[in-house]
Amino acid sequence: MGTRPPFQAPQVKAHSRLREGLPFPLGATWDGLGVNFALFSAHATKVELCLFDAAGKVELERIELPEYTDEIWHGYLPDAHPGQIYGYRVHGPYEPDAGHRFNPNKLLIDPYAKQLVGELLWSESLFGYTVGHPDADLSFDSRDSAPYVPKSKIIDPAFTWGRDRPVQTPWDRTILYETHLRGFTMRHPAVPEGKRGTCAGLMVPEVLDYLRRLGISSVELLPVHAFVQDQHLLEKGMSNYWGYNTIGFFAPHPRYLATGKIQEFKQMVAHLHDAGLEVILDVVYNHTAEGNELGPTLSMRGIDNCTYYRLRQDSKRYYVNDTGTGNTLDLSHPCVLQMVTDSLRYWTTEMHVDGFRFDLATILGREPEGFSERHGFLVACRQDPVLRQTKLIAEPWDIGPGGYQVGGFPPGWAEWNDQFRDTVRAFWKGDEDQLADLAWRLTASGDLFNERGRRPFASINFVTAHDGFTLNDLVSYNGKHNEANDEDNRDGTDNNLSWNHGVEGPTDDPQINALRLRQMRNFMGTLLFSQGTPMLVAGDEFARTQHGNNNAYCQDGEIGWIDWNIDEERKALQEFVRRLIHLRLKYPILRRNRFLVGAYNEELGVKDVTWLSPGGQEMTTEQWGENQGRCLGMLLDGRAQPTGIRRAGADVTLLLVVNAHYDLVNFSLPEVAQGSCWRRLVDTNQPTAAAERFEFGREYGVTGRSLLLFELIRNGPGQAPQ
Repeated sequence: MGTRPPFQAPQVKAHSRLREGLPFPLGATWDGLGVNFALFSAHATKVELCLFDAAGKVELERIELPEYTDEIWHGYLPDAHPGQIYGYRVHGPYEPDAGHRFNPNKLLIDPYAKQLVGELLWSESLFGYTVGHPDADLSFDSRDSAPYVPKSKIIDPAFTWGRDRPVQTPWDRTILYETHLRGFTMRHPAVPEGKRGTCAGLMVPEVLDYLRRLGISSVELLPVHAFVQDQHLLEKGMSNYWGYNTIGFFAPHPRYLATGKIQEFKQMVAHLHDAGLEVILDVVYNHTAEGNELGPTLSMRGIDNCTYYRLRQDSKRYYVNDTGTGNTLDLSHPCVLQMVTDSLRYWTTEMHVDGFRFDLATILGREPEGFSERHGFLVACRQDPVLRQTKLIAEPWDIGPGGYQVGGFPPGWAEWNDQFRDTVRAFWKGDEDQLADLAWRLTASGDLFNERGRRPFASINFVTAHDGFTLNDLVSYNGKHNEANDEDNRDGTDNNLSWNHGVEGPTDDPQINALRLRQMRNFMGTLLFSQGTPMLVAGDEFARTQHGNNNAYCQDGEIGWIDWNIDEERKALQEFVRRLIHLRLKYPILRRNRFLVGAYNEELGVKDVTWLSPGGQEMTTEQWGENQGRCLGMLLDGRAQPTGIRRAGADVTLLLVVNAHYDLVNFSLPEVAQGSCWRRLVDTNQPTAAAERFEFGREYGVTGRSLLLFELIRNGPGQAPQ
């Protein structure tokens, strides 16, 4: 190991005007008279508070925190106030082999900072070791990193929320709309230039009106926590656009605040709530931007490396890398768990957000012996009186051992259901042997989630997400085209289950374009007419393209931004999706709070769901086993209601028909009740056709690769509808 040189502090005035203060709350807290500073570190020997000028450029003072209580370093500065810029220097052993990487030459971001100012400027000074040294990270670097590090800023938390309250949209009426805060408004014509790509841009009336009219209930924002731009991306002229590289769990990303004030985020939330829209945050508590042993020292690594991060048992010099990003936060430690749950409560109580989607959530529940629902984090969320009232959504996989946990999260959680995505894609692509799996996916994947009193909402159904093809590209490309990422098209998944329908990419062929549009309508119809919680990706409703790029994480530009200049065909798709959402909300049977299991109600003589072959008869065991089967009917009988839930027969009866065969299939409309008929609500082959009635027993010509929805009308064919 390289020898540690003596540390020489810069010539700044030292003061002892700090009072002892309190070890809680953690972070920098203004009380109207001064600021209490509290920082956790179990292994530090000294902590210095560094105060900067208003620009964050000049270090004015360096003051030692005077007290150490229960592993918390703390002090109270009587004359400090909101707007004060600060950071920490933490002393302790530099012994990487023992897991310690203290280096007081490196200015550190407060993990509890509520606001960050300044951009990270990449420099060799950011690293705790000497870059290029023969001993690598075992060496020690004595250069000051302060000029290159974002600084923490004390805030005034006061905000007049007025009548704002959590929206609390019931799960059965929840429709998630995943979007990127920056990319959503960067090209929106109604958003002023200075507000584009910021919280202020999302408050523009035309933007709010669009979201409200579309009919979605919840805006799910890709990461808004302060994050770091990767050096290798900046060197290529790109950026970490998606933001899955967090460095501050309490602070909004500075670039997303047009005014530079925290109140802007709160105003955005208030405006969305006023429009009846929930705010869901995509959060990344599984790792930080400090990377592996060769990464920079920006915050937690220099505060208490062996506490904050999971280190390998065979050598504490190296990090457990269940995330694929170099490090993994250790939520099994009480103080790290406290930091994460404090962060969640902060965003809920102070920022008024309505829920969270947890990136690589399996990591958050992994014990040394594997994933466990009794992990402290999952237990904390379930018992916390604040968090258990929010929407909690897991991405239930990671690359660690036992990382795939779809269906394995405890009651109270919803989960991204990739099996819905893959089955629906394979079915509409025309793959063989999909009918049985499709039936599970249409009914909220009861094979995965129907246990322990969990409800259908636990299945977050999606066909596309930010990670992967857009809906347009799913039907336009056979393979990924990520050349713009400058990784020789090696990045991004190859398992897209996509189909270009005859031509790779854009084409002038009217037949191919018509089929692609119909397939997009099929996907949207399947998503919105399935039991469970649907998630749309912003722009899919009008066939947004990323030009075949299925990994646009670094594309802060034309590829990653939404283009609001859409032609008439795409506007028609947009209106079609809006109509599908309206139908989902209109008919409760499409969003039941109990799983459909095909149970027979003896009293009523009906099943809650009946699967029909094209002949209009219930599917037989042999028909389920036919690997060439590509047409299926799903009859949802409105009379089949659980006792005590609703009056029997209160729901309408619906018939969903899907046909992934390339050719027309004659489907016999089943007889359900005498004196009634079927009314066609949707035919993806005739997206603008008016509602029309059809008698029982009639064979309806279901166009190849199309979806239909019928409503049972309990009147004679010649009478007015109910």
